[in-house]
Amino acid sequence: MKLVGLLLAGGQSRRMGGGDKALRPLGGMTLLERVIERLRPQVDALVLNANGDPARFARFALPVVADSVPDFAGPLAGVLAGLDWTAEHRPDCPLVVSVATDAPFLPADLAAKLVAGLEDAQADLACAASGGRPHPVFGLWPVRLREDLRRAVVEEGMRKVDLWTARHRLVTVSFADRPIDPFFNANRPEDFAAAAALLQEVTP
Repeated sequence: MKLVGLLLAGGQSRRMGGGDKALRPLGGMTLLERVIERLRPQVDALVLNANGDPARFARFALPVVADSVPDFAGPLAGVLAGLDWTAEHRPDCPLVVSVATDAPFLPADLAAKLVAGLEDAQADLACAASGGRPHPVFGLWPVRLREDLRRAVVEEGMRKVDLWTARHRLVTVSFADRPIDPFFNANRPEDFAAAAALLQEVTP
């Protein structure tokens, strides 16, 4: 099964004081570099969802797609942008796996486990969970549902991921949260200090 990996960096990083959280350094690399390093081996293509001037991501040599829905409409708008890009540029990839770009420890088997969970449950969508908590932006999205998603986001103004996924057959795939939670996300300045300490504990 061919997959596109969607890097979601379209938010406003309010808890970090604004700016591009994904471009902040962590242990000698940017957050985005760490996420790319972990996701790239799992997918057939990568695309970055980000708003504003795409030139600031030029060093990563990735296609950059902005939300087609204005005013920072949240992760669903980013997923829609990724599905639209995939339909146009990678029609051989029926599924898109999305990740947040502030999760430097995301699982090396994220895509494989989500695909297996989707197929086993004969579901439409899959999302990750750890420690009993779902992480809906770490999900598997079929390109065939993009018009349904567009209607929800554009016509209904839907912003919450779980409201839309509840309309479809969703399977939640659990990942171990020990020794560290692979979905640890660096939202605030103090999280970067915690992530730097965790880097000392994990083997890349």
